[in-house]
Amino acid sequence: MASNSYEKPDFWSQKAFSEGYPARSVYKLKEIDEKFSFIKKNFTVLDLGSAPGSWTTFLLRALDGTGKVVSCDLNPLAKSVKGDNLVFIQGDLNAPEIRSQIKENGPYDLVVCDAAPKTTGNKIVDTACSEQLVEMAVWYAQTMLKSGGNFAVKIFQNGDQQKILKTMREIFSSAKGFKPEACRSESFETYLIGIKKI
Repeated sequence: MASNSYEKPDFWSQKAFSEGYPARSVYKLKEIDEKFSFIKKNFTVLDLGSAPGSWTTFLLRALDGTGKVVSCDLNPLAKSVKGDNLVFIQGDLNAPEIRSQIKENGPYDLVVCDAAPKTTGNKIVDTACSEQLVEMAVWYAQTMLKSGGNFAVKIFQNGDQQKILKTMREIFSSAKGFKPEACRSESFETYLIGIKKI
């Protein structure tokens, strides 16, 4: 039986380990930032669904001691993820008390979300769960981004992607899909990008 690329560390996984990141997902954010110039010094950034912390680590390195990263997940960050300008909030992103804590640390120049549901192997179920996470992230962007702020969120590709982009185009000057090269070839994940909150 042929093995797939999830069973052994690929180029991106090995690169992440050698550069001190908890997971390969960091290179997706790196590509997004290179293409859209998302991260700037002194920014206040919200990282939703952040564990184990690769995106948070990348954000902290990019900010280089300036600004602030507010990172939130049900699970703790890896022990290696730390910074004087890091605020970590552990809890359910849909819980009112967590929303309140996140709001108190804003408003934000950038909101990013690489959260993924626990997959079942059923593409229809997994896609529906992914869509719920995306809608939650869009709510955070709409509610807590500064005017002119930007947004990136992971979504499992499906027919409702256009519906979410339509909603995002009412919030941002422009919204589009973007699939980084660091995504595994067999993955059906992609990213939705919101540029300049209106």
